[in-house]
Amino acid sequence: MTAPNFTTERLSLRPIAEEDIDDMAAMDADPDVIRFIGDGTIPEPVAHRQELTGWIDDSKDPPGMSMWSARALAKHERFLGWVMLYPLPGWEPDVEIGWRFAKAAWGCGYASEAARAIMKHGFENVGLEKIVAVLDPENQRS
Repeated sequence: MTAPNFTTERLSLRPIAEEDIDDMAAMDADPDVIRFIGDGTIPEPVAHRQELTGWIDDSKDPPGMSMWSARALAKHERFLGWVMLYPLPGWEPDVEIGWRFAKAAWGCGYASEAARAIMKHGFENVGLEKIVAVLDPENQRS
């Protein structure tokens, strides 16, 4: 099963692609966005772009799971962030939902809206019985 596209009330969600790399790299260069990711260090640009390119191939498997680009319908498809549904490494068979959004999209409910659509897909189409989320307790926004 190929990961599908989704449209919610305010969002267009589609599997990440090459055209998302610039937006994703710019988002990850913001210290506030990356603060709770790993050790909070802004990634080195060239290596990070290579890593992001690898995510595109990695997100095509397993079937029905992916990393989706979230874009605002009302803002000319402006990139807002991403949401993913993917096996949690080291915790198989658990599947994780996660997201990262640009600071300009914080506090607008976009992450919740995207997560609801992806979780519905996970339960109804992929056949998952459980979806987990991992967070840093210091990250109150998440």
